[in-house]
Amino acid sequence: MINWGIIGCGDVAEVKSGPAFQKTVNSELLGVMRRNREKAKDFALRHQVPISTDKAEELLCHDEINSIYIATPPSTHLDYALEALAAGKNVYLEKPMTLTSIEAEKIVKAVKKSKGKLTVAHYRRELPAFKKVKKSKLSF
Repeated sequence: MINWGIIGCGDVAEVKSGPAFQKTVNSELLGVMRRNREKAKDFALRHQVPISTDKAEELLCHDEINSIYIATPPSTHLDYALEALAAGKNVYLEKPMTLTSIEAEKIVKAVKKSKGKLTVAHYRRELPAFKKVKKSKLSF
């Protein structure tokens, strides 16, 4: 069972991933974090999520949450990803992964030390235009 916590439950989480975490088999959204506690609480109430907070640590330390979706602005991806990996959580990281290749390398090193896994949210490859390019077997 994948028990999710979302760090950054803004527009991206509202439309793209938040509802999907509740609808997917073997997946449950247990907690959400947003810097504005009232907005986090509002998101949680509308999506029937039991935990809402304005502190990422509450999700990272929660024993039942085993996976963290980081949907914050890219300038915060590095710190949240490192913290989540250090806590042994699986990480689903919005794109861009980081602001620089040096930051990305730091996350890669952290993955190697963690029991958690990392996935970057590159969903566009499933859009029709990208599938068409793949089907045409064009190479660049």
